[in-house]
Amino acid sequence: MARFKDCNTAFKLLPVDFAAQIQPGTFEHTLCHLVDHELDLSALNARFANDTGGAPAYPPAVQLKIVLLAYSRGMISSRRIARACRENVLFMAVSGDLAPHFTTIADFVSSLGDDIAPLFARVLLVCDRLNLIGRDLFAIDGVKLPGNASKAKSGTRTELKERADKMRAAAERIIARHREQDAAKAGDGLSEREIRSIERLQKQARQVDEWLSANPKDRKGTSGGVRKSNLTDNDSAKMATGKGVIQGYTGVAAVDAAHQIIMEAQAHGTGSEQELLIPMAESLTPLSAPHTCYVADAGYHSTGNVETLEQQQRPAYICDNQYRLRDPRYADQDKHRNKPDPLHDKSASYPGKCKLFRPADFQLAEDGSHCVCPAGNRLYRNGGDCTINDQRAMKFSGAQRDCLACTLRAQCLRKPDTTKVRQVAFFRGRRDATETAVDRMKARIDSDIGKQMIAARFATVEPVFGNLRANKQLTRFTLRGQKKVDGQWKLMCMLHNIEKLAHHGYAQ
Repeated sequence: MARFKDCNTAFKLLPVDFAAQIQPGTFEHTLCHLVDHELDLSALNARFANDTGGAPAYPPAVQLKIVLLAYSRGMISSRRIARACRENVLFMAVSGDLAPHFTTIADFVSSLGDDIAPLFARVLLVCDRLNLIGRDLFAIDGVKLPGNASKAKSGTRTELKERADKMRAAAERIIARHREQDAAKAGDGLSEREIRSIERLQKQARQVDEWLSANPKDRKGTSGGVRKSNLTDNDSAKMATGKGVIQGYTGVAAVDAAHQIIMEAQAHGTGSEQELLIPMAESLTPLSAPHTCYVADAGYHSTGNVETLEQQQRPAYICDNQYRLRDPRYADQDKHRNKPDPLHDKSASYPGKCKLFRPADFQLAEDGSHCVCPAGNRLYRNGGDCTINDQRAMKFSGAQRDCLACTLRAQCLRKPDTTKVRQVAFFRGRRDATETAVDRMKARIDSDIGKQMIAARFATVEPVFGNLRANKQLTRFTLRGQKKVDGQWKLMCMLHNIEKLAHHGYAQ
């Protein structure tokens, strides 16, 4: 019979050299050398004033090392980080055998706030010293992530007040029903469950009232409209994503094309990317060169943004919503729309809107006197030379006798219950032939260099978000408040840059 060596899994006392665990060329070696020799932590150290009294504090340098090492391993939870400091030899070596409580770690991350920005900038200086920043192309993009807030507790001030009134009314109905039973001597009084329900409803109503008193105004959007508030995190926002509506923040990053170094990182409580482009571009001014190109996708395109970039003389390539229709490389993109939805199990909960007939589905008569709808009925001209958004247009309107009885109303009208007839317009070019900034941007995008820039944007910024979301498991922000979330986002982006330093031989 074969003989094998014994495998001993019992408890053992082993001598461990912590310094030998941190090998040159590894991420943890780069992290420790950077924190110990490059970063200025005086602002974090100044928080402590226990030189004459109180217990010794955990050094901010150690806490920063622990958090960044944990984030590099996909550990976001402070409890998991604290457990790793007790059980993982590498964490013990990096922390110097210190094991902070999870509340200490959580408080450290949430209190970084504005103090993380100078550290982020210092890491950029080290990257620049190693020639990792090219400054030829900055790709700007954002990722929408859920925050630590309840989507159900969002609404305008009017909606929140109505919700509080409904809660009080529900509690009053329970009380009134039992009063009637007491009067008829048909009940045994309120049950414990009903008492808890009344207390819960009244407590929630009071919380809403207190919040409304503390926040006397609605949040305003960039266009002057009302932006929904949130009771748990009023800096967050409701935003639509490919997987449904979330309550969270948009993490924006500007990435250099040379080695995918993140040049700037900001987190904002808005789903509108258009309003984030100019602040991001202006913050990049000290880091850019005169020839630096700014590239962004169609979500950042607007007339105001394009005109502002041109006035500031910033070389930019900002896609518009129609650039793929003009690019022959995307001529066969329609075939992919017929493929099964990769998120079919999730998108089933969010059924898409019925696609309506477009002007291309209407046949315009040669003399322009009328057009024919998909149902075969005529729409009559009610404007032969109109101006719509600086565009020359011909307008047509259907007849009530045809539209009211049409079986295709649901496919033709957005509101078939209230709209009587369909109207359609055919555009015939710009009224003013003067070339605008948007026209010049479209020509730049459609050029050979523009196509190369768009392709370079994909290759520059998308792998960065893939690293942060998939490898680092950043699926949501765990903090509340714009300043705290912005600090957490900068911390993750700084981690990405430190990894780049490790890969390119820093401190070896």
